[in-house]
Amino acid sequence: MKILVTGGAGYIGSHTCVELINAGYEVVIADNFLNSCPVVLDRIKELTGRDFGFYECDLRDRAPLDKIFAEHKIDAVIHFAGLKAVGESVEKPLEYYDNNLGCTLTLCEAMRAANCKRLVFSSSATVYGMNNPSPLREDMPIGGTTNPYGTTKYMIELILRDLYASDNTWSIALLRYFNPIGAHKSGRIGENPNGIPNNLMPYITQVAVGKLPYINVFGNDYDTPDGTGVRDYIHVVDLALGHLKAVEKIMSGTGIDAYNLGTGKGYSVLEMIRSLEKASGKKLNYKIMGRRPGDLASCYSDPSKALRELGWRAERGLEEMCEDSWRWQSMNPEGY
Repeated sequence: MKILVTGGAGYIGSHTCVELINAGYEVVIADNFLNSCPVVLDRIKELTGRDFGFYECDLRDRAPLDKIFAEHKIDAVIHFAGLKAVGESVEKPLEYYDNNLGCTLTLCEAMRAANCKRLVFSSSATVYGMNNPSPLREDMPIGGTTNPYGTTKYMIELILRDLYASDNTWSIALLRYFNPIGAHKSGRIGENPNGIPNNLMPYITQVAVGKLPYINVFGNDYDTPDGTGVRDYIHVVDLALGHLKAVEKIMSGTGIDAYNLGTGKGYSVLEMIRSLEKASGKKLNYKIMGRRPGDLASCYSDPSKALRELGWRAERGLEEMCEDSWRWQSMNPEGY
């Protein structure tokens, strides 16, 4: 079975490609390297011992997509491609709407023309907005997003539901991620942010490796066990394996449904720092700053639907997540 993976050279995409290939799937990757690096492709080959199709293209351009579908019998698509930095999306909303919506619309048009109607979409827990209490469940209302990045994910979910309503031969899984961290056990692929990291774990590991002086902790007066924000962190390999289960699901029938991919357990910022200190053997400096507007005290998933309907659960705990994050960062202090 052949899977097209858009954004397959990215952080989550590359780990998913490794797991797909190791599970016996054929893979075709489409990526424009805006948030990724060509070296990743060599490392996927190194880790799997297998080659795969690759196309460097912008998904808003229909022609290369038509070429992919003409040259390969694609059975299903996993759609990761998109801009993903929350802060940047506030500064550049038009670019985010143009890229994230444009990529998805053009992809779906090309899929429809090729009669390939099985899609796994990389969504986000940001679609739940600010008003739902944790643990977050898939039957809660979505919307009320607080930044353009999150709004693009929400809008794409609506678009895909409308698409299914118009043609119920589609089969679509909407995977709502929580906070992926960790890396492949080999330390050969991992999270490689451009510039100053937007996410907590690569920021912590860059402090540990000496690239950054200290960690900013935004708020220590939340109603949480230690006063710092609590989030649901998930190992990127567990997340990748969730995509394999979603592919099995969409191949088994038609429909559209959403699934939380999280652990169901939250960890605080200070817990994350202490766990990385243990993994790295280094004392990490941090500074308590004021709260950031829009930050929640805690946000974590109820992942029971994914277990019930996909047969998936997260297996890797915080210690393993931090050990693997540190192995990647220490082996690749400058990234790829």
